[in-house]
Amino acid sequence: MVHHRLVGRCLLALAMVAAAAVPASATTLMRASLGDLVEGNATVVSARVLGFESYWNAEGTFILTDVRVLADEFLKGDVGQREFRITVLGGTVGDITTLIPGGPEMEIGKSYVLFLNHEELPGVRDALTIRELSQGIFDIVNTSSGSRAVSQAVRQPLVADRFGITEPAGGTAGFAVNDLAREVRRLAAAK
Repeated sequence: MVHHRLVGRCLLALAMVAAAAVPASATTLMRASLGDLVEGNATVVSARVLGFESYWNAEGTFILTDVRVLADEFLKGDVGQREFRITVLGGTVGDITTLIPGGPEMEIGKSYVLFLNHEELPGVRDALTIRELSQGIFDIVNTSSGSRAVSQAVRQPLVADRFGITEPAGGTAGFAVNDLAREVRRLAAAK
């Protein structure tokens, strides 16, 4: 009996040490400039979220979510239709939720600027997705000075880029939506 308690205490102590060694966030993102985002993605679109559908991948090893969006304006590239879906990591199926720290956060009815590319996700080839996670999605918010696009990456620390900058593209104030659209088009044309 004493032996079992000693083993139990040792296992508990080992588990506590292991838990303390795990970082609070498993996602670390290196800061991407607006130029990096435009260059690294085939499509940039201003769109409104219409709905979600979460599901297990074919292997049953990971939860993915398809997000139906309606494009207001394509700023770079085109997917061939105004209403389309993107696939993101994580979601909820039944009573199981997979959260991706630093991942994009979306709500039905809200509008965003999305930086999209075709990538391989767990169990899905060639998925149209937000590959830069929170850096590849900008919330469109209405302010007294007009609509602004603010990177969701303002909510988490970023690793400095090669110039030592840690603030996401647009900073905490974001971009005026029209200025962002104009700059995305300019950067895409310069490629």
